[in-house]
Amino acid sequence: IISDELIIERGGKKLYLHHGDGLGPGDKKYKFLRKVFRNPFCQWLFSVLPPRVGMFIANGWSGKSRIANANKEHFLGEENEWLAIYAKEMLQKEHFDYFVFGHRHLPLDIDLGHGARYVNLGEWINYNTYAVFDGEELRLETYKA
Repeated sequence: IISDELIIERGGKKLYLHHGDGLGPGDKKYKFLRKVFRNPFCQWLFSVLPPRVGMFIANGWSGKSRIANANKEHFLGEENEWLAIYAKEMLQKEHFDYFVFGHRHLPLDIDLGHGARYVNLGEWINYNTYAVFDGEELRLETYKA
């Protein structure tokens, strides 16, 4: 997982890569939790818990997160996709050809105009999607067994 942004240029194309968590408007609960999870004191506190207690907390939290986010696994419309909004805001400051994220776990390829695209990788378990950049173009592919 890329914890921060990664900007690369290949074949004359500029790519903005980021996991995507906590970017754009909204998702305030997640942004707060991210600060807690990345706080060195909180990480230390979690590390001194007995492993059984730590796993119980982590599994409980993960299950609640899946239930809470189950209804967010569909396309919200370009105007409501936080990462598309974020990418459009970034385009006001600097041009990128591709914004590549994975946080939504939904395969998306949205034309942002001005030669820019927002690509969300989806995920491997349900969609079997991944991205390929051939030096000229980035595209979503689906693995077929």
